[in-house]
Amino acid sequence: MNVFKGVLDLIYPVICLSCGNALVAHETVICTICAVKLPLTNFHKNPVNAMSRALWGRVNIDFATAFLYFKKAGITQNLLHQLKYNGRMDIGLNLGQRFGQHIIENSFVASTDFLMPVPLHKLKIAARGYNQSELICKGLSEALSIPVCNDLKRISDTGTQTKKRRFERWLNVSEKFIIEKANYLEGKQILLVDDVFTTGATLEACCLALEGIKGISLGVATLAIATD
Repeated sequence: MNVFKGVLDLIYPVICLSCGNALVAHETVICTICAVKLPLTNFHKNPVNAMSRALWGRVNIDFATAFLYFKKAGITQNLLHQLKYNGRMDIGLNLGQRFGQHIIENSFVASTDFLMPVPLHKLKIAARGYNQSELICKGLSEALSIPVCNDLKRISDTGTQTKKRRFERWLNVSEKFIIEKANYLEGKQILLVDDVFTTGATLEACCLALEGIKGISLGVATLAIATD
């Protein structure tokens, strides 16, 4: 018996995190039936999608996609809640891998040089123990064989965005990010990665911090996009 796997099974019981049924040997995080029911957006197949339209006139990007639709009380909300607040880091890695396999044939993705997670402030990382966007990034990296770059830094703690209106969110995150080793990224194609797209304020602020780099091409990818 694999001792490490046995320990993991004790920490993370082998049940589907959506329906609660037992997982079989080849299944991880969610069962096959629930995986089929994941609310895919397929935005990567259409350059003019809800996410790209939401960012028009705000930032210069060449690609925008989200993996799943996020609805209240839906499977996506359940998984992301457990990822962010219940310590289930395996969800970020697993869904990141699924996301990567889903978009692997997209031309922008295929020519991407670096994946870049949206950073958390060090105080929030200390409280949570990890950055969920970085976990998603690592899962994407495993599926796509694209390296992760962590040179984007958050320079102040903006607090929770959940209950803020769109304009308040923009004010709360604008000019809160800086890029380290900017010269290293000149002429590179970067895919920014975050967990959920709501107003786009955070991604906008990140893109603005990166846009000044000579010859850079930017895309954005989130695990989910909020819907009404």
